[in-house]
Amino acid sequence: MLDALASLQACSMKHTTLYSLLLGVIASAPALAAEPAVKLMAPTTVYGAGHVEPAPNGPIDLDATDTTGSRLGLTLRETPASVTVITREQIEARGSLNTQDIARGIPGVDNASPPGNAGAVSYRGFSGGQVTQLFNGISVQYDAIAGRPVDSWIYDRVEAIGGPSTFLFGAGAVGGAINVVTKLPERDTFYEGQFRLGSFDTRQYSVGLNQQLAGDAGGKGHYLRIDANTSSSHGWTDGNHSRATQVAASLLSDLGADVTQTFAFEFQREQVDRPYWGTPLKNNANGVVQGEGHIMDGTRFKNYNVNDGLYEQSILWARSMTEWRAGSNLTLKNTLYHYRADRDFRNLESYRFNADNSLVLRSGALLQRHEQTLTGNRIEGLYRSSIAGLRSDWSFGADISQNKVTRFPTSLPGQVDAVDPYDFSPGDFYDIPGMTRGHKPDRENRIRTFAMTLENRTEVLPGVAIVSALRKDFIDLDLTNRRAVTAASPASAQRSYSPLTGRLGVNWEVSPEASLYAQYATAADPPSGLLATASFADVLNNDKLTTGTQAEVGGKFNFWDGRGAATVSVYEIKRKNMATSDPNNPGVSVPVGAQSARGVELAGGLQLTPKLSVQGNVAFVDPRYDDFSSRWAACRYRAMATCRPTPRADWRTCGWTTPSCPTGTPASPRVTWVARMRTRPIPSGRRPTRCSMRRCRTRSTAT
Repeated sequence: MLDALASLQACSMKHTTLYSLLLGVIASAPALAAEPAVKLMAPTTVYGAGHVEPAPNGPIDLDATDTTGSRLGLTLRETPASVTVITREQIEARGSLNTQDIARGIPGVDNASPPGNAGAVSYRGFSGGQVTQLFNGISVQYDAIAGRPVDSWIYDRVEAIGGPSTFLFGAGAVGGAINVVTKLPERDTFYEGQFRLGSFDTRQYSVGLNQQLAGDAGGKGHYLRIDANTSSSHGWTDGNHSRATQVAASLLSDLGADVTQTFAFEFQREQVDRPYWGTPLKNNANGVVQGEGHIMDGTRFKNYNVNDGLYEQSILWARSMTEWRAGSNLTLKNTLYHYRADRDFRNLESYRFNADNSLVLRSGALLQRHEQTLTGNRIEGLYRSSIAGLRSDWSFGADISQNKVTRFPTSLPGQVDAVDPYDFSPGDFYDIPGMTRGHKPDRENRIRTFAMTLENRTEVLPGVAIVSALRKDFIDLDLTNRRAVTAASPASAQRSYSPLTGRLGVNWEVSPEASLYAQYATAADPPSGLLATASFADVLNNDKLTTGTQAEVGGKFNFWDGRGAATVSVYEIKRKNMATSDPNNPGVSVPVGAQSARGVELAGGLQLTPKLSVQGNVAFVDPRYDDFSSRWAACRYRAMATCRPTPRADWRTCGWTTPSCPTGTPASPRVTWVARMRTRPIPSGRRPTRCSMRRCRTRSTAT
């Protein structure tokens, strides 16, 4: 890890001047800290005599602090953006089993976990690398692969901001950012556990402890936290079986002089035997699939993958977080982080019927390995001050990192065999003609990033605040060919990018119960996906990042004597210089123009009675290609509303209620409705509307 950090320092020499300026600001901390402290009152909500403490699925807590929408320590009410915080209490009340289940509670978010793209998420009409998935505020720049669903036991909360947030987290985040936050030590001592049984022989065992090791009870000292979870399940298709383990351990220490040190370690391991890659659609009388398609009777639970099909991953996170309260109005924080992931795929992935639907044609054998390491360091500061008696807060920081991804693919795209749809032998992977054992590296992508950030919130009038932010990135991308050199695949290729992104917003506190906001934000992201997986064609054909902008207005309200809360936002996002997959060759990205999304999001919650609460959200989005033209692409339209980005849903709504089952056990029935999910850029490529409901049920737990 030290060698990796030395490499980081060497690769960032050309940014020494900027980094020195930041260090100069930090070095002046004692002088800044000497200024008179600004006394801030904590947010206070006044309730009537009939007030009932809101339930987790009741009114939205607009005074909760959010760390993803801003680094200024703002509440949801103070942030001029659509931000969401799903707390640990809500995770448990809703029975959310994994990170994707939690994220479905974010207005406008839809996700799925197909085996080759298990972190697939759509947010405000954008998907893939256009939505940043963060782990404790850190992007691994490999979103759709690294964002696989993980059991919710080890996580404290999930936060999100809709729309461009490159100014906070770097390239990407045009559609939004979703941040998964791991549990850390609390200044207390407690123990907890959970045991769960479910369908398909699902079993889960979870334990957790938070222990004070030294110091005054509940005060300064040393605190240890360990959370562990293991689960297994047999899937609903033939031969499918999954196992997963997660362990999170952290140590919080008070070192004196207002300095705290936290070490955090996280390990994840997952194995899926014979992953399910889908069911083929039957052909019509002309031998083709038409419209939405239909499956053959009796094939729903069939698994056409090979008998030893596999997905496996191991992940290691290590973080060192040092925080120093340099004064009553200045806080400095340093985060050193390291991430390593190893992933293996071994599957036969593609199936289709022959013309008369009598045989399933199997193809697409892929042996793949991903090796990824990310090492970086982030310095950030928060300075609270005032101008003419009005609050003015500053956040500043720098982030330096190196990310290396190496892929080891062996692919046989041709047809392997033809089997009976109902009675067949799956066969073994290495019995496929032409497939050999072992992994040979193909391409290494190395991304070096140095970034500086600055953010400010200043009250210009009582109740009216201007919130602004800037981020300057310096990104160096190096590709190294580990196989035969050709004209299309040279020995190496390099690109450098230096986007400047930002946000300007205004927040007006109309009254203690209501606020209105407006904001304009910009973003930048790779035109064809992720820099971590960029091919030589991507680098040679795209010499600049896409540019994204968003205009948004909205409001946040409390009502009914504090027993109700709601948020509303209206937005328009535009993205230019984009690329997309060629329908005739999905492995190649081609430039196609621009896209946009317009939408409305509403969220709200009510505490109806002392024992009954309800919370829900509804989102509408209308994404489209504003300038979609390509001599390669099958969708040859320009400014046509019928040509739509994928995947996306027109409408999405989700709701929860917290009544009590007859036994008196709290429960959280949930209803989710998603309309017209498009999976291809042409009008016929859409999935039908779907609706799901979770019934009131008791989950066996021991705590």
